[in-house]
Amino acid sequence: MANYFKAAVKPQTSNQRLTVNVDKLDMNGVGVARWQNKPVFIAGALPHEVVEVKIIEQKNKYARAKLISINNPSDSRVTPQCLHFGVCGGCDLQMLDIEAQLDFKQNKISELFSRCFSDHNIVKKVGQKDLPWQATVESSPWHYRRKARIGVQFDKNSQATIGFRQKSTNQLAAIKSCPVLVEPLNAIFPLLKKLLAQLTVKSAIGHIEVIQADLIDTTSENNSQKENQVVLVIRQLRAMNETDIGLWQSYAQEHDWHVIIDEGDKQQPLNSHKEGSPSVLSYELADNSKIYFSSSDFIQINHKVNNAMISQALAWLNVLPSDNVLDLFCGLGNFSLALAKQAKHVVGVEGVQVMVDKATHNAQINGFDNCQFYHSDLNSQWLLESWASGHVFDKVLLDPARAGAEEAVNQIAKLKIPSVLYVSCDPATLARDSAILVSQGYNLEKISLLDMFSQTKHVETMVLFTQ
Repeated sequence: MANYFKAAVKPQTSNQRLTVNVDKLDMNGVGVARWQNKPVFIAGALPHEVVEVKIIEQKNKYARAKLISINNPSDSRVTPQCLHFGVCGGCDLQMLDIEAQLDFKQNKISELFSRCFSDHNIVKKVGQKDLPWQATVESSPWHYRRKARIGVQFDKNSQATIGFRQKSTNQLAAIKSCPVLVEPLNAIFPLLKKLLAQLTVKSAIGHIEVIQADLIDTTSENNSQKENQVVLVIRQLRAMNETDIGLWQSYAQEHDWHVIIDEGDKQQPLNSHKEGSPSVLSYELADNSKIYFSSSDFIQINHKVNNAMISQALAWLNVLPSDNVLDLFCGLGNFSLALAKQAKHVVGVEGVQVMVDKATHNAQINGFDNCQFYHSDLNSQWLLESWASGHVFDKVLLDPARAGAEEAVNQIAKLKIPSVLYVSCDPATLARDSAILVSQGYNLEKISLLDMFSQTKHVETMVLFTQ
């Protein structure tokens, strides 16, 4: 068969100005109006506002417009606290007051549930009023984020831009402060900018990970421990010379940073000349258990919401001393240790062997001998694996990544585990998987928002299913 070249069709633009009424927010928190019988998407516009816009892109089924002015502002509109809002791609909703943000997220989840339940021919209508919503788990909407990756880009003159990606581009926004980061991290950008300008080896840094964590410094004589330590992980593309090492050490001492150099194949603290002597990072759970992790591991970025989420999970599941509990996608053991403190036995399962090893270590170092961890591909058929077939589980908790747990929930339904607690970071896959469970005979007992990511469109959700 002959192949014919087809030129790419560029989006049409008109630069036409018009005044429109905003009807709603889409799933990404973008305002939606109507023009020429098609939706117009307007970033920064809110429902019930009359706005002046300029059309910047036209397609057959929709258009995009730039917000020029607001003639009739919404009662829910507030002044963004961040001076970079609208340029930085990190936050979506700073112009919306916090209660309206939560309403938006709840409406989004309800709409997705309604669609998925309809697709599965589940008769009961699921709308916002029909879902059994419980109180939202919240923290302060500002200064909550304890881990972030700061991008570093160099121009042709080796001058560095430090910050986060701009919206819809790979270019960085030059950030001076970030009010969603915890206080020690919020003000670090000018310091890093000044430091990078003095480096003698230019364009040698890929990114800088910043973390607030408890630290055991294994390079010190007495393994000194510090709480809420500022940890910087420098992704170094080329080796540092002695001058730059001294510069980093000077800043680290002055500002009480703990600096780790990441050379790709190895990591070591800045003040260590010995390989294999990494510092130990940890965070504390509400029951005083400690989760130990490395800088590259996934952790929940909102410490307060994480602890409240774990407490709510235990309460909703009503974990009893006689219970055998299955913890799927268990990671480092964030839920597993709390479950083990109340249950008879816990089986944690994770798809990455390194995480299984770390979860096992976390259980051991905290003194839990009633939980075991296994490596398994949870997106495959696992019912016949020894950890699944060798136990009768009373309860299951699952906390998958954004892709959800479609295969896992199908097998949970076959096991007929009486109580299922699903913690989700993606409402679309949560709605899909929830419809599967309900179609297999489970009842949706409770649902709540976990406001892990204030000021953004992202939402964490907890749902309890029972038979």
